[in-house]
Amino acid sequence: QVQLVESGGGSVQPGGSLRLSCAASGRTFTSIAMGWFRQAPGKEREFVAAISWSGGNTYYADSVKGRFTISRDTAKNTVFLQMSSLKPEDTGVYYCAATIPKYSGDVYVIAYAYTYWGQGTQVTVSS
Repeated sequence: QVQLVESGGGSVQPGGSLRLSCAASGRTFTSIAMGWFRQAPGKEREFVAAISWSGGNTYYADSVKGRFTISRDTAKNTVFLQMSSLKPEDTGVYYCAATIPKYSGDVYVIAYAYTYWGQGTQVTVSS
């Protein structure tokens, strides 16, 4: 079992920055692949970013590429999502997800590939 707790959400003006954190506990942190998803009101949950077990591979949705950075701190059992140049369309509930990968370098972009989910943290981008 893996427990995930997100934090760092809030309200910010367009062009601003936020850093989300996801603290993992339970299974050894280094053996799980992680990802971030988001869901806007009235829309389906969508992929944002993913990072491999090894931390060596990352993948981003086209809509956030160049603005968001996913990273992990193994010592702190935490994965981060640094969000910059935020836009109103980035508004939504952001969820952290984890899964046991087949290979250490695997990243996953589909929600059903993930077994464990956090409770979500709200991000609002508005002037």
